[in-house]
Amino acid sequence: MISALSHITRLARAGIVFAREGVFGAVDPALIPPPALLAVKIARLIERKNAQTGPKLSRALTRLGPAYLKLGQFLATRPDVVGVAMARDLENLQDRLPPFSMTEAEHVVAASLERPMSQLYASFSPPVAAASIAQVHRAEIDKDGVRKTVAVKVLRPNVAAQFRRDLGDFFFVARNAEEHSAEARRLRLNEIITVMSRSVAMEMDLRLEAAALSEMAENTKNDPDFRVPEVDWDRTSHNVLTMEWIDGIALNDHKRLAESQTDLPDLGRKVIQSFLRHALRDGFFHADMHPGNLFLGSDGRLVAVDFGIMGRLGLKERRFLAEILLGFITRNYRRVAEVHFEAGYVPAHHSVENFAQAIRAIGEPIHNRTAEEISMAKLLTLLLEVTGLFDMQTRPELILLQKTMVVVEGVARTFDPKLDIWKVADPVVREWIERNLGPLGKIQGALAGAGELGKAASGLPMLATRAMTVLEQLETMTRNGVRLDDETIAAIGRIRAKQTRWRTIGIWVIALTFIGILLTVR
Repeated sequence: MISALSHITRLARAGIVFAREGVFGAVDPALIPPPALLAVKIARLIERKNAQTGPKLSRALTRLGPAYLKLGQFLATRPDVVGVAMARDLENLQDRLPPFSMTEAEHVVAASLERPMSQLYASFSPPVAAASIAQVHRAEIDKDGVRKTVAVKVLRPNVAAQFRRDLGDFFFVARNAEEHSAEARRLRLNEIITVMSRSVAMEMDLRLEAAALSEMAENTKNDPDFRVPEVDWDRTSHNVLTMEWIDGIALNDHKRLAESQTDLPDLGRKVIQSFLRHALRDGFFHADMHPGNLFLGSDGRLVAVDFGIMGRLGLKERRFLAEILLGFITRNYRRVAEVHFEAGYVPAHHSVENFAQAIRAIGEPIHNRTAEEISMAKLLTLLLEVTGLFDMQTRPELILLQKTMVVVEGVARTFDPKLDIWKVADPVVREWIERNLGPLGKIQGALAGAGELGKAASGLPMLATRAMTVLEQLETMTRNGVRLDDETIAAIGRIRAKQTRWRTIGIWVIALTFIGILLTVR
């Protein structure tokens, strides 16, 4: 009860902030249940005069603090939950907060790495960027007598406690929404908040971001167009991440890119192919590839930073993605439909033919347009919308993939508005399909299957031994009966007594209710 009151109090404060910033005025009244319409009208009475201008929800979330900022960023990847218009509003949400002091930053670094600052860094500058979870400093280290510039990411003090409190509020809302709303259960709001909480937990342990950097470095070590910064593990801990400083040109710095005479169409190609290669080949991709997180290095390769949000795709999801892209290219809509059923994404009681017809409605308009007008991200967006009509459960990993593709495609087309996405993607998609779905892939799959069967066969003797043990125990129980110790019997007695007590109380409540009704009638 006390916990619920705490949640409600904090959520009421958030509601006041939303009302002041005009968020409720942006909600479609048709989507609001009739009993809540009056509450919305009352909330709008305290709306600020200038609340109708600018991104209302983004402004409100920024005022509410780090956890709400992250919630907004996460929901921007979920147009299926908040709607396309609101998702676009949230895309503009800037994760920028005032920096904390140098004294606090140095204290966090020294305490986390258990060494004085003078032993760790030759120089340590004021913060160059500050976000909801951490801020970044430029520093120098002495390595083998040579000065090297590094970036030092420092976690905000006490940020974990604040996130735990606010995430508890989000779970409270999600649980209650799912209890009373079928739509909330379909969208799996509780699972959405769970995924978000895991993502935030990973972001708040900078060792995990360092591990993501290291994993992607291994995956991309032979890539001609992409690399990631090198991690300094000796100066990295839960609260501190030290890595190579990138001096490249940020992809949002169009002036410097123009001055460097960069081949912009080729740069767009690198962005698209790098992302698809990571998603399809590796099943591990950078899920926040906006232009501020991408740099063009002096060697002509792309360099990505900020690995707090990463996406993973299993082999099933990668096959699904490759096959639907190939199906749309070849106009084999039935195959696209079959892939959804084979993956278990669409319930079996639906008709494959009807689903193929719905997919045709998406695919056919593509073939009436020029290549530069065809958006792969838009196609996936429409596909996810159509699947909702066929009871396809929300797939967070596919939504994150689709949302990242929207961003990546947008970045690429700023460099070449006439970029043929399909032509650029073709070699990456075709290579993956040939390797995994072609004859060689089928042979490798068969060998892998044989290996799994071998493992299962080698475990049969152990399984047989366990089965015999269980059967012997069952036989003993059947012959001698089930014996319970005194403590178990006492516990069962207490449970039965409690059940009986509550059943008796319930019967009396029902009886008194009927008596009250009879007296009222008389």
